[in-house]
Amino acid sequence: MLQSLEKLPPDPILGLAAAARADANPDKVDLTVGIYMDETGVCPVFEAVQRAQGMLVEEEVSKAYLPPVGPEAFNTGMRALVFGAQHPALRDGRISSIAAPGGCGALRIGAEIINAATPGARVWVSDPTWPVHIPLLGSVGLQFETYRYYDPQSHGVNFEAMRDDLKQAKSGDIVLLHGCCHNPCGADLTLAQWAEIADMAEHQGFTPFIDIAYQGLGESLDADAAGLRLLSERLPEMIVAASCSKNMGLYRERTGVTLFLGHDAENADALVSQAAVAARRVYSMPPAHGALIAGRILEDATLTANWQQELASMCERINGLRTQLVAGLAQVTDRDFSFIERENGMFSFLGLSREQAVALREQHSVYMLDSSRINVAGINAGNIDALVQAVAKVL
Repeated sequence: MLQSLEKLPPDPILGLAAAARADANPDKVDLTVGIYMDETGVCPVFEAVQRAQGMLVEEEVSKAYLPPVGPEAFNTGMRALVFGAQHPALRDGRISSIAAPGGCGALRIGAEIINAATPGARVWVSDPTWPVHIPLLGSVGLQFETYRYYDPQSHGVNFEAMRDDLKQAKSGDIVLLHGCCHNPCGADLTLAQWAEIADMAEHQGFTPFIDIAYQGLGESLDADAAGLRLLSERLPEMIVAASCSKNMGLYRERTGVTLFLGHDAENADALVSQAAVAARRVYSMPPAHGALIAGRILEDATLTANWQQELASMCERINGLRTQLVAGLAQVTDRDFSFIERENGMFSFLGLSREQAVALREQHSVYMLDSSRINVAGINAGNIDALVQAVAKVL
């Protein structure tokens, strides 16, 4: 039976990253996988994470399963982090949550709940969106429509087109939105545009599903969640998938959470009970280590302050790299790249053709996706000159 299965090609992004690792050129530049890198090209471990991890190792007396919803400190901390500690829905018990294996697991649990409520529900996703969104949610049985989002000409959000497309969304539909730092384009909605989406959701009855994987890496923890919080203050229900991979550097620990905004406390309890049953059939029990680390950081005032300071420094560095890249490209090309500074988070489309992206790899050992999407956090003082010179040559 199994011998009938053919070998599949590698994931496009991971395959490019593997090609970059195999490249013997000492001056190669890898801007493929969305992982934060410091100036030395290393994905660092937060000091707050190291300290919290040390505490946990010293205190640990058992490797028994966690509760199905995960550690209480983690859930409490993440609900406050995402929605804001003073959110009225928290006070009213309308927000429930369940720990999940990373942001992917959080998205999958959200999809399971959507399909349980409305089998084969229609999900509206942005064009473009993170490539894993559709296969991840579609494997549950959900159906998809796309709404226009990114305008390659202006390098910003085509909100008029987005709004026109979403006028077709109706009650029972799900609209998947990037909470901040849009992956892959880096172009985010303004708060006024979030308010218009809230107006449409109220009028048309669709349910927002927010993927917020980069909170704290755009402007700040609160600013990056402002649109999500605006929706949650006005709408009766919402699902959120959040991740600690980027903003705590817990990539390999697979630390995520699915959060539910219910109509009331009873509805919120029902949603998380459904999520626990879905989790049981998908992965059984949640991973512990990352959630325990994040929970410790979020409940300890000293660790929280330490973590927030580190995260703010990362955010500042990414935004500084955007400024440096724009300045460097302005010196060697006659094309306007100023849009890079207006974007948020780790990603940007450079606006190059597929042929130019291939030429960058083959002729200059500069690795980016064929769409010219780059991970800005992969740039550093040692490779930025090579990057801008290579871009100038292929232009």
